[in-house]
Amino acid sequence: MAFVTALSLGATAANAQATRTWVSGVGDDANPCSRTAPCMTFASAISKTATGGEIDVLDPGGFGTVTITKSILLDGSTGAVGSILFSAQTGIIINAGPTGVVILRNLTLNGAGTTKGPTAINVIKAAKVFIENVKIQNTAVSGITVQSGAGAQVFVQNTSFMNTGTDPLDPTTYDSAAILVKDANSVVYLSNSSIFGSNKAFGTGGDGAPQTASGGKIISYNNNRYVGNGTTAVPDTSEPTQIIYER
Repeated sequence: MAFVTALSLGATAANAQATRTWVSGVGDDANPCSRTAPCMTFASAISKTATGGEIDVLDPGGFGTVTITKSILLDGSTGAVGSILFSAQTGIIINAGPTGVVILRNLTLNGAGTTKGPTAINVIKAAKVFIENVKIQNTAVSGITVQSGAGAQVFVQNTSFMNTGTDPLDPTTYDSAAILVKDANSVVYLSNSSIFGSNKAFGTGGDGAPQTASGGKIISYNNNRYVGNGTTAVPDTSEPTQIIYER
């Protein structure tokens, strides 16, 4: 009986998820994602990280696309840069449920390639998403998209959008911009951020009918900059997204 109990405890310990895990440019996804045995990708690390935990970048590298289905923090600050290249696919998908809280910090997301990645960060469902010190560049449709039904508050701080939304799938039926808000019950708060060289700053992302999605609010405050975009921060009259400026 004691032997069986010991085996059971060992199995439980082996399957336990860590509160903090690590990724490295020279890591291995077969590792437990500890600091001394880091994983190579965010996708592997997230499966070994407890809800509410964090994944830290140990050193510079490209850590792959990831789908987030629980509350978690991705932090690239320790390794100088945490990079995600997402040519022809979405960089980060957030589907963390109605109570999920996701934090993305100190990351670089680049959709460059023969076929650009459509969106850097796609919010499908979450309570709150915090995006801090992130560089987003080279996307076909958007830098950040908040989907219909997301029900999210999205806080964007010290983030730059470069060359985003420049290759929409079909400009007559699909909106493209640095930030697209498709959900009437979602709000994006933008602070100390820059949008430049993009198709335009804000949009609602109409799907299937030109510019008809029922968008939520984008609240812009504290030294945001919009430079060299196809259409600046003022939306088209056909777009119901509310743009509120608080200085």
